[in-house]
Formats: sequence, C-alpha cells, structure tokens
Amino acid sequence: MSAPQAIPSAGRPLSAGAIALMLMLCLTWGFNQIAVKLVLPDIPPMLQATIRSMGALPVLFIIGTLRGVKFFERDGTWKAGLIAGLMFGIEFVLIFQGLRLTSASRAVVFLYTAPFFVALGSYQVLGERLGGSQWLGLAISFAGVALAIGVPQPNVDSHVLLGDLMIVGGAALWAATTLVAKGTRLRFAAPEKALGYQVATSIPILGLAAWLFGESITHTPAPLSLGLMAFQAIWVVGTTFTLWFALVKAYSASKLSAFTFITPLFGVVGSYFIMHDTLSLTFGAAAVLVIAGLFLVNRPSSTAAAPRDALLNVTKT
Repeated sequence: MSAPQAIPSAGRPLSAGAIALMLMLCLTWGFNQIAVKLVLPDIPPMLQATIRSMGALPVLFIIGTLRGVKFFERDGTWKAGLIAGLMFGIEFVLIFQGLRLTSASRAVVFLYTAPFFVALGSYQVLGERLGGSQWLGLAISFAGVALAIGVPQPNVDSHVLLGDLMIVGGAALWAATTLVAKGTRLRFAAPEKALGYQVATSIPILGLAAWLFGESITHTPAPLSLGLMAFQAIWVVGTTFTLWFALVKAYSASKLSAFTFITPLFGVVGSYFIMHDTLSLTFGAAAVLVIAGLFLVNRPSSTAAAPRDALLNVTKT
C-alpha cells in the first residue's frame, strides 16, 4: 500500500457559483417533497421511487453520452458504485417506510441529521477538519430546521420511535453514499456514471420493496401526477442529483451537506403557496438561524484549513 495522502478538494471553500447551484438544488428538493405528497393518492411511495429511478436512468445515459461519458469502460469503479447503489436504494426504502410510522414533521427533522453524519465521516474518511465555530454552525442550522418544522410532540409510542429510527438510518445512508462518492475511486468517474450505478442498483431494491409491501396502482394516475413523476425522474434524479455528485467531487463534502439544511425551509414556503399551509413568525426566526449557521460553517477556520495527513489513500493498493 502506498503512503497515505489527503483528497485535494477536502476543505476547499465553496465558490459563489457553487453556493448559487446549491441553493437551486435545495429549492428543487424542497419542492420534491411536495411533489411526492401530491402523487401519493395515485401512486404508492415505493412504486413512486421505483418509477422515478427507471425514468431517470435513460436520462443519465442520454446526458452522459452527449458529454462523451464511457459508461461501460473498466475503470475500477464498479465495486464502489455497487456499494453506493445498495445504500442509495435502501436509503429510500427506510425513508418512505419510516414516513408510514412517524409524523412528517419528525421525519424531516431526523432526515436532516445527515450533515452531522457527513461531518463526522468527513473527518474520519476524507480528512476534512471542522473548527468549533463550524460545529456550532451545524447545530444552529439544525435548530433552525427543527424550529421551522415544529418541535416534535412528546407523546410518542414504540411505532413512532421505530419510524424515527428508520428515518435516521436513511439519513446515515445518505451521508454514507456522499462519503463513498467522495472517498473512493468513484470520485474519478463522471457524475452521470457515479449516479448511474446508484439509480440502476436501486431499481430492483425499490421494486422488491414495493412487491413486499403489496403496493399497486389501482387506477389511471391523473395528468398532474404523471407530470410530477416526470419532474421527479428527469429533473430531480436525472439532473439535480447529477449536479450534486459533480459538486461533491469538487468541494468539501461537509460544507456542501450543511447547505441541505435549507431544503425543508424551501419546502415550508412551497407548502404555503401550493398546499396553502400557514406560515408564522417562527419561520422567520428559523430562517435566520439556518442562514447564521451556514455562515459559520462556511467561514474560513484556521483549525479546519487543512485536511489530515493521515488519510487513507483509497485510490492505490
């Protein structure tokens, strides 16, 4: 095994363009939660996820082919791609099934524990150091999300706690997938190929879950549902997930993940305009907390400036 070395992009500060792109991704992902809820009366959740992956796969091939990506070239990425794909598929099984047991507000709060898992994993796997102010920023942003969604009610039973645990498991797998994409040979693959592994592997996993849970489509979906499924497959998975993995390859995984705290806030605003949910001053306070936390996470820190030297070089054996 060769001498260990650090991943060059670990700790790299986000550019203005990367920040703008992340805001667009979070806006899309916030609306995606609304899209899923709007389609549920016509298409059950596991089948939604299966159809979404099946629709996204040809989109990835078309985009990648136009960009000259060699999907079937032997480049030593298939093992990491398969691992990422297994985690990608199981992640959505846990999240969607957890939503059946716990409330939506609790689920969103627990799902956005993912940046903490990324921060911890980035320190251990990628060599990214976070200073005290950056850890404080993560905590403040998470508090803002919890405030925006609402403090979870204390009267819960074992079923709700099991749902909470499944959501946390999904968040951990989301973080693990990000770390695999960043910390293995998969980071050398084109974003379309890296995501293609995950989408292709998730199809049988999600399809099996839909069968095991007895899901079926009992009537012809409405045009709105079909349009929203196309939105999920073509734009959300086929396009924004590809952009996410492109960013993960180029920038600090922990700092990118911190930006996902904004997603549920966009979801709340979208719910207000689309589903006519009410907003309060609490949301304004939550937004301030999230923005303040992100400022702390992305502020240069002397203790977080350089990656650890003792990072395992996963590209050579």
